Amino acid sequence: MQKLIFTLLVSFALSMIVGPFIIPWLKRLKVGQTINPFGPKSHVGKQGTTTMGGLVFIAASVIASLIFIDYTGAKGQFVWIQLLCMLSFALIGFVDDYIKVVKRRSEGLTPKQKLFPQFVFAVGISMIAYFHPMIGSRLLVPFTKHEINLGIFYIPFMVVVIVGVVNSANLLDGLDGLCAGSSMIDFGTFALIALSLSAANGEIDADLYNTAIFSGALCGALLGFLRFNTYPASVIMGDVGSFAVGGALVGAAIVTRLTLILPIIAFAMMISSISDILQVLYIRCTHGRRLFRMAPLHHHFELSGIPETKIVTMYDIMTALLCLLALAGFAG
Repeated sequence: MQKLIFTLLVSFALSMIVGPFIIPWLKRLKVGQTINPFGPKSHVGKQGTTTMGGLVFIAASVIASLIFIDYTGAKGQFVWIQLLCMLSFALIGFVDDYIKVVKRRSEGLTPKQKLFPQFVFAVGISMIAYFHPMIGSRLLVPFTKHEINLGIFYIPFMVVVIVGVVNSANLLDGLDGLCAGSSMIDFGTFALIALSLSAANGEIDADLYNTAIFSGALCGALLGFLRFNTYPASVIMGDVGSFAVGGALVGAAIVTRLTLILPIIAFAMMISSISDILQVLYIRCTHGRRLFRMAPLHHHFELSGIPETKIVTMYDIMTALLCLLALAGFAG
């Protein structure tokens, strides 16, 4: 636990230190956000806000993780799988953000251009997990001691989960501090769960311990990033940040075999995707009528007159309560 706390504190400090260097550098490069003209009118004032701020917490978390992980005791190399998940999807987000900045438009890659590499990475990561001797096709059932074996169907199942979580994190990043705040709580929860699992058999499992370290590093880095990302945000995490968050979160679920707990821990992300899908289906079925004022759901609340800061607080409270529920299943 002590090492995990040090990791979180160092990662937080690195994020606070790195931010004042990276953010002005991005400003000098004129890396500004182009606001979607179809979005809430209240967001017009955010036009030009520095984007790609996700580089701050990505750098801080990677450095802190490399400092504190156990290089000798780990056999399954879980942390490298998590890093692969985070950085591969962050790369897609970086390309998307770069195109937006260069062409000064709100859309970067087309949906197909985004989804194709996402599916390629998701298939590769799913296959690595499936053939990994310490992960395989078995998933832990939350709040029980049972497992389910998906067999070869593990691969397509995980592909859908990975792509779904990454894009859900991207959808959640719609208000200042929303994705960063909720995700910080998610990673803190995964850190504590992985720490509990690492000592479940009486001996410390170095791989699961490293998972706790990596998740704790992301929790600390996001906490530091909130210094710059809370309302009114001086920097937006961008797709490079939201894709990295989604990739890292699903990476933690893969190595701990706790994919089935994601609907609880990452509920804020899930309702963003569900509300978006429901909105599209409802419009098509009713020939133009809307189920929500605007999707994802946080924009519906915003257009209903709820202040942005209050919406973010509501989401953070909901995430914290659900994460406590998830942690209850591992309290011994």
